[in-house]
Amino acid sequence: MTITFVSWNCHGLRAHLDDLKTIANKYQPVCIGLQETYLAPSVDVKFRNYNIIRKDNIQSSRASGGVAFLLLQSFPFKPITLNTTIQAVAIQINVKMLLTVCTLYLPPSQNVCQNELDNLLGQLPNPFILMGDMNGHSCVWGSSETNSRGVQIEKLISDHNLCILNDNSKTYFHHINRTFHTVDLAICSPSIFTRWNFTVGDNLYNSDHFPIILKHFDNSVGIPRRPVRFIFDKADWQLFTFYSELKSDMVQSNDIDTATEIVTRHILSAADRTIPKTSGKFPKQWKPWWDDRYAEANKNLNRAWNRFRRYPTTNNYVTFKEAKAVARRIKRQNKRNTFQNYVSTIQNNTPSKFMWEKVRKILGTYKMGHSVSILNNNGQILSELKDIANALGESFAKISNDESYPQTFRTYKMNEERKLLTFRSSTRKAYNTPFTFEELKIALDKSRPTSPGPDKIHYTMIKNLSENSMRTLLLLYNRIWLEECFPVAWREAVVIPIPKPGKDPQVPNNYRPIALTSCLCKLMERMVNSRLVHCLEESGFLSKFQSGFRHGRGTIDNVLQLETAIRDAYVTKKHLVSVFFDMDKAYDRTWRYGILKDMYNMGFRGKLPIFIKNFLMTRTFKVRIGDILSKNFQQCEGVPQGSVLSVILFIIKLNGIIDHLPQYVHSSLYVDDLQIYCTGMNMSFIERQLQTAVRNITCWANKNGFIISNQKTSCVHFCKIRGIHPHPEIFLKDTPIPVVSEAKFLGIIFDEKLTFKPHILNLKQKCVKTLNLLKILSNTSWGADFQSLLKIYKSLILSKLDYGCMVYGSASKSVLQILDPVHHLGLRLASGAFRTSPVHSLYVICGVPCLQFRRQTLSLKYYFRIKGDSEHPMYDRVLHPLFGTFYSNKKSYTPSFGHRMRFLIQDLDMENVDILAKEEETPPWTERNIAVIDDFSKQIKSLTPDSVYLQLFYSHRQQFSTYEAVFTDGSKTVNHVGSAVVFNHLTIAEKLHDYCSVFTAEIYAILKALHTIELQDIKKWIIYTDSKSSVEALLYSSRDSHPFVIQCIKRIYILKTNGHDINFCWIPGHVGIRGNEQVDRAAKTSVIKENFSVPLNDINQTIKSFIHKKWQGQWDSQVHNKLHCIKPSIKGFKHTNFHRNIA
Repeated sequence: MTITFVSWNCHGLRAHLDDLKTIANKYQPVCIGLQETYLAPSVDVKFRNYNIIRKDNIQSSRASGGVAFLLLQSFPFKPITLNTTIQAVAIQINVKMLLTVCTLYLPPSQNVCQNELDNLLGQLPNPFILMGDMNGHSCVWGSSETNSRGVQIEKLISDHNLCILNDNSKTYFHHINRTFHTVDLAICSPSIFTRWNFTVGDNLYNSDHFPIILKHFDNSVGIPRRPVRFIFDKADWQLFTFYSELKSDMVQSNDIDTATEIVTRHILSAADRTIPKTSGKFPKQWKPWWDDRYAEANKNLNRAWNRFRRYPTTNNYVTFKEAKAVARRIKRQNKRNTFQNYVSTIQNNTPSKFMWEKVRKILGTYKMGHSVSILNNNGQILSELKDIANALGESFAKISNDESYPQTFRTYKMNEERKLLTFRSSTRKAYNTPFTFEELKIALDKSRPTSPGPDKIHYTMIKNLSENSMRTLLLLYNRIWLEECFPVAWREAVVIPIPKPGKDPQVPNNYRPIALTSCLCKLMERMVNSRLVHCLEESGFLSKFQSGFRHGRGTIDNVLQLETAIRDAYVTKKHLVSVFFDMDKAYDRTWRYGILKDMYNMGFRGKLPIFIKNFLMTRTFKVRIGDILSKNFQQCEGVPQGSVLSVILFIIKLNGIIDHLPQYVHSSLYVDDLQIYCTGMNMSFIERQLQTAVRNITCWANKNGFIISNQKTSCVHFCKIRGIHPHPEIFLKDTPIPVVSEAKFLGIIFDEKLTFKPHILNLKQKCVKTLNLLKILSNTSWGADFQSLLKIYKSLILSKLDYGCMVYGSASKSVLQILDPVHHLGLRLASGAFRTSPVHSLYVICGVPCLQFRRQTLSLKYYFRIKGDSEHPMYDRVLHPLFGTFYSNKKSYTPSFGHRMRFLIQDLDMENVDILAKEEETPPWTERNIAVIDDFSKQIKSLTPDSVYLQLFYSHRQQFSTYEAVFTDGSKTVNHVGSAVVFNHLTIAEKLHDYCSVFTAEIYAILKALHTIELQDIKKWIIYTDSKSSVEALLYSSRDSHPFVIQCIKRIYILKTNGHDINFCWIPGHVGIRGNEQVDRAAKTSVIKENFSVPLNDINQTIKSFIHKKWQGQWDSQVHNKLHCIKPSIKGFKHTNFHRNIA
């Protein structure tokens, strides 16, 4: 492919983006130099597949002039910093040599000093090309006359021994005089003059300048291509399933590596035959508004322009202007109609995936490639893609190399690794059993369609394998597991380098490695990960203060712990000092032997730790830039980036970092986000305690290969005691930890007075920016429908407002009110309401309460979640908050979360509600086959007479006459929730808490039946229920399931182990089946069961009902509101999705 450069005075970049797309599609340039961009610094412009380097020019508060470079993302470049007042930008790019390209704009009205031009050229490394609109006329490059600017440029060319590439073609059209001139120039170093061909475009592209085109004579210069990808949307999955059929002998009759290769090759072969691929070329710039009508208008425009260029008469010029006006009008109409139609396709019934794709495209956040700079590797300039990839690979490998560790740790590491860890054991551990087909299905369901690894197998392909092929794949996994042999191909990864924002891209260390590993391997990892996490949680090996990636835990746990401690310190007149740590490249420096040693000390033996040991051994990777791969590199230490197991292994290694803190120092950990704090009246005491803690943490880090960053670790002194207090002096490796006035901790900004004002202002700024999308989509004449806009508002903006609101909600009312206008504007845009519409009406129309009620709802849900988990680290501080007397006596102090919730719960009369404790999931390796008899679901109940169902049931009972029948049912009315079980000669009925749902009653009845069956001598049972949701809940249970569902699964497993044969059967209710009618009456007349705990899901519904009552009371007070007269209830308001221009 020919290397092409383009230079063009676009006369406004944003106004001529479509013309720029046409130029890019026609010439496919590596770089485009632009002049007169008219961009203000605050304006963000994106151009697909290109990076933008720009220099804006502001005069009298308005954008004037300005230059920019568009550079193909896959082509390595290096921006050059220019110290000049001239409007110019420069870059270095590789074209079989390192070439400097500079684009500049010299305004005709500006006097440019010759010394400035000389200074500019002095800053450009040789060889270079200088191109742009210089507004100089000279006979040397084809002008009929010479002006002073032309003389300047001639002198510049002569003084610096340069060559001019222009071929006397005209580059500028003066519309007023209808004359052509040459003012756009391309000047170069003499050493490259013969390598470039100069031409001028034949079209103005709605500017007054023609683009100038430079083409490299050498066609052998390679331009990177995109990796070839499968187009899954066009796949023939039925044919793929047929061709990809895996036979058991593929796996059984070969060694592990060969079997893995055969399976991989077979799946890829089927994919090649049934799934089309991309070409690898970069896509053309898309113009969706282009249609036949505009194509014809554009053809007429070009015809009129060519006629005028040949015969520049007045008539031809008028014809050209008329054709241009017609084309411009059609283009504007098409663009407006196309965008309106596109936005209007975002409707309530649009699938979420497609809706968010459309939203991302409108936002301009479509997937952009990642550019790679020319690198400065220890003084050596690297511009070839292969060299850059190798340099980045060396940089990534060096981080995980032993040499990156301090000498003291290397010595300690070498001595420790001499100690052999023997994981083999004669003791049989349940977690070492072969994987089940159910485990494989669950793992595959949890997998997301991430990019494939080196083997190019995608999750989408695996999900379209037949059941027989999946069982063959399971056979391969179990061979790997049992034979303790890890496939060599799965140790490889492809690494995509991503530049770190705000860092110099020329430095190899300033790239983040994103590793792509085999999806076949990650699928097996997910099964192993499930077993490992279960064992860690069940045995309590992980610190209770570690909240990262643990079920039922989250960032708010750590944030709330700190906020509570600060509130308590304020009210007791104490200081609180918190230190926020940052670890440098912790993932890549994780000590692998240290992970295995920690697992050994935890008691892991057998197949699981051996698999992890093999998984961590001899990891290799290649860096990929475009379609260019580096040589192979070894990752000596660190957990593999991009692997499923990496997070939990990393957490295991970091688990001990807070084990050796002083008694008065508290901590929290979210993966590697470590925070410690100490409270006291004496600052010297706090300093001593925290200094000891920092010393212990540093000592632990030194012994485990981690490095704590001095630059990113900070400290905040929280205090409300009057007077001047010195800041604490705490040292990290002899360097004082900086004391700052505020710190961002897990997404929440903590200021030293805990007003949360900085956080709320920052939050408002982010939300207001996002509201621009709703402004576009909610155009009153053609915008998206109400439900879609509301969904987008809730997802993009309200979710930001909700995060951490149980913590920052303790801010003062005046501070919290800063966010109300954001909420109101979002609802107005979604609903199309007038600016004068009362906000209370707005809440009712949209079915979204005010932010205060949302904060109360989320806070109550979080409170009861903690109440249902006695192992939660905040359980005591929330359920039994301290310093109640202090808060009662000091009303000016904001109470801690536990006290705030206590007041709210008293207000809602929910003080004496016990929450059903969360139930641990059954071990992943246990069989969960739930036997279901499906004899009645084929009939449509509304169309089937009761007599037919009765006959079907009698026939069914004859078929299963050897099975004993038991009927279960649940009932819920306004003041009664009951559950009942009916056996042949026994009826059990219980009344549940009024807050319980009917589902809880139904599933509790099944659990009660299972408990009773365990006491019976009969082994064969069918449990009949008229609740389809209960049967489905048992079939598709997970760790997020209802606690009673998980208890049922455990009880079924025990019964099956004892020889019971348990079946479930759904039957239609209220059709005259005797047992069902009996159990229904029993459930409705059940008596009280004392101290019945309420499941968390049910209490959440109760909270929602109570908040709705408060909201209804607020709405009832709006007696003069016009909407209230029409709609006195907040419930049931249905917004009709009529066209917005009618609204």
